[in-house]
Amino acid sequence: MGPANEFEQEARRRGYRRVAGIDEAGRGPLAGPVVAAAVIVPVHVRLAGIDDSKQLTEAEREYFYHLILDKAIGVGIGSADAGEIDACNILEASRLAMGRAIANLAPAPDFLLTDAITLPAIRVPLRPIIKGDSLSVSIAAASIIAKVTRDHLMAGYHKMFPQYDFLSHKGYGTVEHLRMLARFGPCPIHRRTFAPVRDAVTLVQNAELSFAGSAG
Repeated sequence: MGPANEFEQEARRRGYRRVAGIDEAGRGPLAGPVVAAAVIVPVHVRLAGIDDSKQLTEAEREYFYHLILDKAIGVGIGSADAGEIDACNILEASRLAMGRAIANLAPAPDFLLTDAITLPAIRVPLRPIIKGDSLSVSIAAASIIAKVTRDHLMAGYHKMFPQYDFLSHKGYGTVEHLRMLARFGPCPIHRRTFAPVRDAVTLVQNAELSFAGSAG
């Protein structure tokens, strides 16, 4: 059946007028940022066929991405890079990205809907919804904006570091990515606290020590 606007309507019945859905993309990859989006969908706008970004094809996500940017009252985007993820862990980095997305949202929201995550640092009323990206149209819209934005960023990183083929796997731990990671070691956008990357760093360091020993 897909996401609906029941949660948004309930918030409006309680007096809220700028209800934003929030979601993120990129918690699981080994490389690249985590990206969050906050979206306010107009009351009377229908986004027929919209769904959680994971349930859509790449072409469908691109279609809805442009439709949402055109129809939304406001869209805010924020991110946290690999260094920030390593410094504070992926959950806190996701919250950091969401806070930045909210700060970049105009008009400012007066109520937030999230996909099951709480935001202790945000002083705006909030309702976390389990599987919210498949239930709330605003959260689904945010999931699409976040996912497509991150995919575009990874396409840019592909040009900077073509040996890893970020264009195809977007930084996720595919067999190909792990093979390239073992071959080339990590690059600046890899998350060094994630186990496969940490293991690759150790391999590179051991190889360097072995080479230095044999050279001596």
